[in-house]
Amino acid sequence: MHDYIQYGLLVALAIALVTAALTDIRRRQIDNWLNLGIALGAPVFWWASGASLWPDVAMQVGIAFLAFAILATMFAFGLMGGGDVKLLTALALWIQPMLFLQLLFVMAVSGGILCIVLGGWHIIRRQKDRLAIPYGVAIAIGGLWVLGTHHLPQAGASIGL
Repeated sequence: MHDYIQYGLLVALAIALVTAALTDIRRRQIDNWLNLGIALGAPVFWWASGASLWPDVAMQVGIAFLAFAILATMFAFGLMGGGDVKLLTALALWIQPMLFLQLLFVMAVSGGILCIVLGGWHIIRRQKDRLAIPYGVAIAIGGLWVLGTHHLPQAGASIGL
């Protein structure tokens, strides 16, 4: 039973990531209700995946606090949007520390590609205004990469898919 719940939560997280990317493309904003929903889903995921309070849950919460501290500093210097900070912090509650580093790497690479493509498009169109990058797309790509390569195959195998 826990396997089905875990699998359902992972699918819901994937849908939330796609939603975050789409709203960031459309409005350059990631809604607080979406970030809150992702964060509040983490304890249910911990329960469904059999995580122990120590060290599993403590590590997830610690990584989320560390991520928030670093990312909030970046936000304070204008290097990152507030919705991006909240989305990455919420994802840190779901994703194990080594996999979170993988998420950050995939996010950075896809974000760089996104910046090059949108920057080129901006130049081609001879836009004078400031370029706004929907970085939620890169965050979603990193999150979906980790889910697709590490979590969903394990969840599917454990419930017999």
